[in-house]
Order: sequence, then structure tokens, then C-alpha cells
Amino acid sequence: MKNIKKYILLAVSVGVLATSCKKFGDFGDTNVDRTKVSKAATRALLTYAMQKTQARGDQSGSSAANTAGVAVLSSTGAIFGQHISEGPYLTVSPFNDAGSTLNPSYYTFYSEILKNLNQIITFAEAGAPEADAAANGSINNQIAVARIMKAYVFWKVTDRWGDIPYTEALNIENITPRFSKQEDIYKDLFKELKEAVAQIDGGAGPTGDIMFNGDMTSWKKFAATQRLLMALRLSKVYPNAGDFAATEFASALAATPITAGETLEYTFLGGDPNNYNPWYNNYSISKRNDFAISKTLVDIMKNNASGTDPRLPVYGEVLAGNQVIGLQFGVQVQTNIPNSYSRIGEALRTTDAPAYIFTGAQVQFALAEAAKRGWIAGGDAIAATYYNAGIDASLTQYGVADPAFKTLTGIVYNPATALQQIGTQRWIALYLDGWEAWTEFRRTGFPALVPGPNSQNGTVIPRRVGYPTADQTTNRDNYDAALAQQGWTNNSINNRMWWDKP
Repeated sequence: MKNIKKYILLAVSVGVLATSCKKFGDFGDTNVDRTKVSKAATRALLTYAMQKTQARGDQSGSSAANTAGVAVLSSTGAIFGQHISEGPYLTVSPFNDAGSTLNPSYYTFYSEILKNLNQIITFAEAGAPEADAAANGSINNQIAVARIMKAYVFWKVTDRWGDIPYTEALNIENITPRFSKQEDIYKDLFKELKEAVAQIDGGAGPTGDIMFNGDMTSWKKFAATQRLLMALRLSKVYPNAGDFAATEFASALAATPITAGETLEYTFLGGDPNNYNPWYNNYSISKRNDFAISKTLVDIMKNNASGTDPRLPVYGEVLAGNQVIGLQFGVQVQTNIPNSYSRIGEALRTTDAPAYIFTGAQVQFALAEAAKRGWIAGGDAIAATYYNAGIDASLTQYGVADPAFKTLTGIVYNPATALQQIGTQRWIALYLDGWEAWTEFRRTGFPALVPGPNSQNGTVIPRRVGYPTADQTTNRDNYDAALAQQGWTNNSINNRMWWDKP
């Protein structure tokens, strides 16, 4: 019953954002017109939803806490992406396809984020006082930002789990929503992002926008950048120039995504314990030393003529002898990390170190791959230009610009191995955005990641996370239908979702 109530939470707004209701009775009369009841203003709903996409708001240091609702700086995501290794507690890296560790709940995304974004739209479209334009920004812009944020969150959820509750998920009258097909979700997200941008007007941006302070130009770039990356994600199912993915890619490019020198980021607040950088929470508040930079990453970054990478002392803690020492991924024995292996670099675990949602390097590597695939004109010459720009952008992002680095043996663009090079440099540039790095590995196969010696999943890297076990009891019929419509016989982490077909 508890998890059925969480589905009810999907479309019910909260009165006090920081402490959402847990009991069905707390909602009172659910037949009351929600646009007439005094509730939190849309600016507060937006602030809370944005914070929940990136900040944990707790200091437990646990992998489970660092997974729920976190889109970028998740320790579990960084383990899946092999950017980091576990030391004393081998929880995620064995990839044990059982229990709750690799079948995490997605309810936080729905109950803490999507329901609030949906409520903004409900209030604004109804002209409710909670969406008053004078206090909360232009009505159209409130709706547009909420729609863009919803598209971003749904994209992240479907990329982890596969088919998910989507079309019926935010309907208060339906506590057992059907799972929409990932293909349908993707195509609807493209539509949502385009329509949201078209809805933007010249009025004030949303007052509660803690990401971009109501700058609607940034939101247009956000939507265009997401569309560009979403289109490239479909390269396995629509590989050819002129296919749906290439067409959507070109459309997104025309809509002006971020440039090489730009980033779209979430800024944590050094003075707010509920909005600290999650890695600061882990290392400095919880005093935990559970994670080190992975040997996988360190070795790949050193695999060039210089034997190093300017980003390495930023990515990892510099130990005695001026060394960054990576910990083997998926070790078989518990390992103490301090002073023996490099933890995450100090600059990346301050209270206010940002979460990079989208980066200029990411876009440049996407353009390089598109050129190599023939989706955009220019062939290898243009692909090399974008590839080089991606490397330069990443180094600049971390304050270690080095124009000569891209010319080194092992780094310099090679038409024969270009897709591997682009994929590998993308993976490096995505450091700590582990979910995205893992997702791009699933799509491209680069770099050639393998499980560690403690793997309980054979030689296979998981292709997804499993549906939460509660779905089997609270929404069984639709859970079974979701497996069947994806051609699966079970909830395995090795099942391939729609866009990840071999």
C-alpha cells in the first residue's frame, strides 16, 4: 500500500515543499479543485523541483541516497560509468542483479520533482493565484520552463529503466499507470521541447528559477542541447543520414544549442546545508571515504604520448610524489582509500562546486560524431575540427587549457578510429556525470569497459537498472505488460532497452 500511495503522490501538489506528505489522509479531500486551494506558489514549486534534480538534501553518504532524484552527481551513476571505484563497501560494483541495489526506486523523480513541475503547469494554465505573473513571471514562461524540466527528468528516467510510466504517470485518478514505450516517450519529448520553446514570450522568466535566474535564452539553449543529445542517442535504431534521428539532430542544431565555450550547470549553495554539492556531503560532512577515482579512468587518461592528461590532477586527489592513483574497479576485497588511492579532486568536492548538466565539450563531441556518421556535412575534416574543439573545451572547463594536448600521439584525430576516439574523449569529459557516461558507453561501446574481478554479472556491464521491486506488487499487470512489450522475460539489468538494441 505504501508504494501505491507513492503513485497517488505523482500528481498531488504538496502544501509544504520540504516535507511532502506520506499518508493518503494527509491530502484531505482529493475532490477539491486544486486550482482553488491555497498551495505553494509556482516559484516555490519550481525551486524545489530544480533542487531535487541535483541536490540530495541529506548527508547520509549512502549510495541509495545519492541515487534518488539526482540527475548528475550520483555516486551510483559514477560507479556504473566507472569513473570511480568502491573501496571499503562493495555495494554497486559487483553488479549483483538481485535485491534493491540495482533495482532502485524511481518514485522520487515522480513524487518530488515531476509532480511539482506538473502542478506549475496546472496552476499557470488555470490562471490560479499561485501562478500570478507579477510574482512568478510570465505565465507562458512558467509553463515553458516546467515543460522543459519535465522533458529533462523523463529523459533521464527512461534512459535508466527503459519503458516507464509516462502518459498516465501524472494522472491523479490513476494509481496504476501503464508503462509507455520508450520510442513513444522519446518522440513525445522532442515534441514537448519544441512546443515549450515556441511558447516562450518576451515577459519575465520564472521567479523561482535557481538554475538560470529566469534567463529564457538559457532555457532555449537547454532545450536545443537536450534535443541534440537525444537525437544522437538514437543512432542505433536510426543510424543513417536522412533517418529520424539525423533529421532531429539537424533540427536541434538549427535551434542553437550551447557553444564550445558554454556550460549549463546547477550551482550548489555553500551556505545551505540542504543544497551542498553531494560530494562535499560525502567526504566532508559524512566523513566517508568510500570512493576513489577508478584505475580504469586513470589508465585511459594516461594512454597518450605524454603519459598523462592535464585534467588528471583536477579529477583526482594528488597524493605523495605528485601522483594520482586510481583504485581498481570492482575489487574483490575491501580496501581503505585515504593516502593510498586518490579520492575525487578537491576542487570538485567543495560546497558549491557545480553539477554540469550540459557542457560545450559534450556538444562538440556530438557534432564530431554526427559529422563522422554523415549526419551533417564535412566528413572527417569537420569531424576532426569538432573533436579538437571538444578536447579544448573540456580542458578549459577544468582550468587546464593546453592547445597542444589534442595533437599528441594517442589523442590526435585518426579517421580510422574516430568513433572510438570521440567516444573515449566524451567519456573522459563527462567525469562524475556517471549516468550519462554509462549511457553513452551503452550506445557506442567506447571506451571498452569491462566489469571488475568481483563481478557477479559475468563479463557483462549492465544495460539498464531494474524496475523497483515494489512495482511487482503495486502495479503488477502493467509491470508484466511492460516486460512483455520490450520482449523481456524478466527484470534483468542485462535487458536492452529500445534504443540500445545490438
